Amino acid sequence: QVQLVESGGGSVQPGGSLRLSCAASGRIYSSSVMGWFRQPPGKVREFVALTRWSRDSTLYADSVKGRFTISRDKAENTVYLQMNALKPEDTAVYYCAKGIQYSSSPTDYTSWGQGTQVTVAS
Repeated sequence: QVQLVESGGGSVQPGGSLRLSCAASGRIYSSSVMGWFRQPPGKVREFVALTRWSRDSTLYADSVKGRFTISRDKAENTVYLQMNALKPEDTAVYYCAKGIQYSSSPTDYTSWGQGTQVTVAS
């Protein structure tokens, strides 16, 4: 069972940047898909971005396209989410997840991190 640990969250002003990291313990198979999700206060968990582990194939939510970039470092067993031009509506708990489906649905992911808080406010 892969364990995922997120880090890099914090408070930032609108227009600022943050980079989230998701360190995985255990082997991530080449068929895996790694995703980032977020849960704003009082709302359901929503898809942010995903990447295939084995190759550069990514997908983004429309709300973050052009501002966020997902990447992975297979040697470090780590997935990143670079977030630029942050907006107050990006405020949420961000979760890293692992699955095997190329899917934006949280139900297709079987391993989850504990989450990291991102707050965007002036």
